[in-house]
Formats: sequence, C-alpha cells, structure tokens
Amino acid sequence: MTGIALDSALCFAFRGNRLLVRDNGLAVALPAAGEIDEAALPVRLEEPFRGPEGAVCRALDVPEDEEPPPGMAFHGLRALYGRIPEPLFALAGRAFQLLEWGRNHRFCGRCGAPTRNGTKEQAKECVSCGALHFPRLAPAVIVTVRRGDELLLARSPHFAPGVFSALAGFVEPGETLEEAVVREVHEEVGIQIGNVRYFGSQPWPFPNSLMIGFTAEYAGGELRLDPEEIEDAGWFTVDRLPLVPPRLSIARWLIERFVEECGGDPRMLRSAG
Repeated sequence: MTGIALDSALCFAFRGNRLLVRDNGLAVALPAAGEIDEAALPVRLEEPFRGPEGAVCRALDVPEDEEPPPGMAFHGLRALYGRIPEPLFALAGRAFQLLEWGRNHRFCGRCGAPTRNGTKEQAKECVSCGALHFPRLAPAVIVTVRRGDELLLARSPHFAPGVFSALAGFVEPGETLEEAVVREVHEEVGIQIGNVRYFGSQPWPFPNSLMIGFTAEYAGGELRLDPEEIEDAGWFTVDRLPLVPPRLSIARWLIERFVEECGGDPRMLRSAG
C-alpha cells in the first residue's frame, strides 16, 4: 500500500456505508483530518487503527441523519472506486470493516457485558470476563471454471440485469479452501471440477469478507442449477462474453485472466453501468 503520500492523521467518516469526501462536482478527495474536526461532526463510534508506515488513522461513525459539511458529500464506497487513489480506497475499506466490527461487538458474546478497546491488540475486551473479540472476517471462495476455450459464468437473482460472474460462496467450518471451491461449484451448478489453482485474494468490505480466487477445469457432469442461488448459467467463449462485473472486483480480474489466456483483449469486456 505505497505510492501515495499519506497524511499522518487520516480520517474516514462514514454515514452508514457512505464515506465523507470533498466533492466539487468534478473530482472527489478525502478531507483532511482538520477539516472533519472543524466541521464538528457528531461521532457515535470511533475506531483508531494504523495505516502504512505507522500512519494514525481514524474510522468515524456519523449519525444517519447528519448532513455533510459545505463542499463535501457522502458517497457509497463502491462508487468511489477509481475516483480516489487505490491506497486510500483500500484504507477506507479497512476503516468501514472496523466500524462494522465495533458496531456489532459493543457487548461480549460470552457473558453479555460491555466491551472496550483492547490496550495491546486490535480487539474488543470484555470488562467483566476479559474475553477478547477480534475483528471478524468471512472467507469466501470465487472461481472461474474453464472447459477448453469456454468459461463458465452464472448470474444470481440479485445481480444487475444481464450481468454474469464467477461462482462464489462462503467457506464452511472444517473446510479447506479447495474443498469449498469444489463443493460450491457442485451445489450451485451440479458439475465436477479439477485442477483447482490459487489465483489471488481481495479484501471485500461489503461488509467484511475476504475473497480468495481460484481457477479450475471442468471434469464432468451437466449443468444443473440451484434455483435459490443461480437463475442462469452457461459456457461462454471470448467472442460472446456477457456483461461482467466492474474492475472493482476479483471476479473481473479472473475473467480478464481467461480472456488474456485465450488471446483476447480484456479492454473489450463490457460491464453494466
């Protein structure tokens, strides 16, 4: 997370899932810490954390009915991708996840007593029983399945119209990541896969996932869709790919890899919106 000069006291003020930014109608930027302090925004919750090179960062939870200061606006985090530098976008995602953790762990899950910030670690400490509750991550696998020069893509009922993506699902207790990949593909579309290989990972702060990407090869079976999870799926060649997710997501990166391996140009991919 380098390549940008970072303020020594970065503040990320969220109203729900919307981040406060300076907005002049043409460009957006993260406001300086002093600007937020001078605006006297009421804060319901603050989660301090360390950024790159030990920079002090503050995640602030602003009441839902609070109006932005003059010259500023609240924008959804997804919509800010590409409009603020990627290192700041990544820090904003971390700040949002910490706020979600703080909102959901005000009380101990063991005994019900209030919690406080830990003194030595990024944890919530129970004031009664001393239990430590660390920030929660939900690991999820995402995979592209290839059959020769074809790629398996599917769409969930909650996707934007016309958009297809890679198959994904959460890891269950006791599973390896590879086992989760095989299970999710079989549950959602009914086929068998092999040659499961790690691709990469991406923090996904919507709200607290870690996406772990894989590629795999078709090994047998006919498509049989789980109607509760998948409303359509099919095999696509490079020259007839449907609408795909935006560049924000690891799903797009996986699809771009397939296009490159088939000699295509990832810049020709079409996204919704």
